[in-house]
Amino acid sequence: MSRRKTLTVSVGDVKIGSRHPVAIQSMTNVPTTDVSRCAKQIKQLIKAGCSLVRIAVPTKQDTKAFAKIVERCNVPLIADVHFNADRAIEAIEGGAAKIRLNPGNIKNKKDIVRVIDAAKAHKTAIRIGVNEASIRDLTKADVPQKKRVKLMLGEMKKYVRIFEKQNFTQLVLSAKSSDTVRTIEINRLIAETFDYPIHLGLTHAGLVEDAQIPSAVALGTLLADGIGDTVRVSIAGNPAVEVEIAKKILSSLGLCPIKRPELIVCPTCGRAEINVISLAKKIKKTIANIEVPIRVAVMGCIVNGPGEARDADLAICAGKGKAWFYKKGKKIGTASEDKIITEFIKILNKTKL
Repeated sequence: MSRRKTLTVSVGDVKIGSRHPVAIQSMTNVPTTDVSRCAKQIKQLIKAGCSLVRIAVPTKQDTKAFAKIVERCNVPLIADVHFNADRAIEAIEGGAAKIRLNPGNIKNKKDIVRVIDAAKAHKTAIRIGVNEASIRDLTKADVPQKKRVKLMLGEMKKYVRIFEKQNFTQLVLSAKSSDTVRTIEINRLIAETFDYPIHLGLTHAGLVEDAQIPSAVALGTLLADGIGDTVRVSIAGNPAVEVEIAKKILSSLGLCPIKRPELIVCPTCGRAEINVISLAKKIKKTIANIEVPIRVAVMGCIVNGPGEARDADLAICAGKGKAWFYKKGKKIGTASEDKIITEFIKILNKTKL
């Protein structure tokens, strides 16, 4: 997929920009001052596939804890700063690989320059993160959508101008809304206006069951346009789930290597003569612990079955009382309905993964 060309920004040892893979990030949701618990969660996020982890530092106690967490973790950490430039400087001095500043909350130019000077001295990257909800002119519900997007872009331009006048270009830009369409529109405008890497996400997408579709629509649309160099799926819940959703979005666009099996299942219809859903769940359980990018198809009729079988590493085309097995599109055997799983396991064990 063709990606929009950007500058490269170093966040610790992670490179962000169009020449590098799209980086997945998440954010801890435990108290920063609970150093052990926070460090443990960060390690869980790394294991899930996170390249960068963001931590909230609202108080001086949090920035002190942040410095201790940096010492315990081997992934670049981002300090999420709002309202107080001193917290940003403390986090930078505590080892932050990147900090996030919100133009809606830190407006004093002298404070911004102080932060820039500290970031230069410590080679710390900065994300300018505009949130629609933080722009004071947007607190009224009747502000038209076009004006909301225009105001967000204006906030970004003013902030970036300050940084560029200070010759600071280690910038990542983001503009977020809880509204999917506005998030798409503002990021398209930012991509047209600047050549800095872009961080994608919604400000909040809801509980996990509600967050997946808006996140997939917003991030998927922009990524398909070639826009986006690092992503975060924001959900109310376990942040490791954010990482899993982000990986699925990226892998569906070919932007993230698939390291686990991919299961393709026909949607079922009146032609199906076997319980496809039940069979697919059993197959999913069978391949759950495999850590290779194998593509497995489970089909329930002759319409889609042969075609999907050709496109899969292994395929099961099931009919009334019987199933046909395919490997790389070639039929390799059959089994009665009660022996499908047993035979599939035999085939799986013989297959070089």
